[in-house]
Amino acid sequence: MKTIGYAALNANTPLAPFIFERRALRDNDVAIEILYCGVCHSDLHQSRDDWKDWGPTAYPCVPGHEIIGRVVETGAGVTRHAVGQWVAVGTIIDSCQHCDQCRRDEEQMCREYPTVTYNGHDRISGEITRGGYSKHIVVREEFVLKLPDGLDPSRAAPLLCAGITVYSPLRTWHVGPGSRVGVIGIGGLGHLAVRLAAGLGAIVTIITRTAEKAAEAKALGAEKMLLSTSTEDMSAANASFDVIIDTVPVSHDVSPYVQLLDVEGALVIVGNLGDMAGFNTLPLIMGRRRITGSPSGGIAQTQEMLDFCARKGILPDCEIIPMQDINQAFERMEHGEVKYRFVIDMASLALP
Repeated sequence: MKTIGYAALNANTPLAPFIFERRALRDNDVAIEILYCGVCHSDLHQSRDDWKDWGPTAYPCVPGHEIIGRVVETGAGVTRHAVGQWVAVGTIIDSCQHCDQCRRDEEQMCREYPTVTYNGHDRISGEITRGGYSKHIVVREEFVLKLPDGLDPSRAAPLLCAGITVYSPLRTWHVGPGSRVGVIGIGGLGHLAVRLAAGLGAIVTIITRTAEKAAEAKALGAEKMLLSTSTEDMSAANASFDVIIDTVPVSHDVSPYVQLLDVEGALVIVGNLGDMAGFNTLPLIMGRRRITGSPSGGIAQTQEMLDFCARKGILPDCEIIPMQDINQAFERMEHGEVKYRFVIDMASLALP
């Protein structure tokens, strides 16, 4: 299948139109016309080869792993999806399916490593995977999600990465009615963490450096705001949270936040921050507190999250852009000039 996308041809030039071939359908494949694709910080980092020490970018790189579209063709053995159906694809498109992690629906932690939506390797052909900044994609049916009725397709895309990245730790740490949840940072992940935690019935506090964000915090569903630059406020909040979701996208000192956890509380880091500054271990030992991390979620949990968002009316705040504006969007995202996520309307892209 010939399709068109936008690709980074190297680490130093803007994304540009790129015509390429999607694989022919295997028996268990679904071909999807992509209608909307979210823009994630990972797209920016991968395009610029910022993670070369972790895994170099293979060029041409077509980013995008927050995908909403319609099924246009199915393989002979497909039973889960039908032509015309609204569907979604997230950060992974395959896994071994037989290890202990895959068997417990945690495909994102596959022992043989999951196949990521872009800059990965197809498990059969070995070809480099290319993502959602394109008109079409072909995905194994088990990794295609159903978009539930009630979710606006033009705004749902960021749920496929940002949404599940914060929903998964909320579920892992059993957040529910009455849970005391802190969210550090109000950005693409943070604003969804607030809405999802509030939807689960938690008492949510936004932890921020900026007092002017009080109205913003309340509008998102937070009941409280904690000013992290106030020594007095931070001291008064000691031992007052069961879970804190840390969405800060750069390396930072976590010590002040550990003190905020109650006994057996968890500080969950959801960003790929690299090396972190040291911290005092005494609060961890004395309170059996945890500093932990969380990737995205498995396929079953991602479907659960989509269904939950449909029931609760939870969606990200988005700015819809044409594909041709992606390089300006990258620049604005780098400077925090979006509230809170960009979504590409793929109707703006067509084969010449």
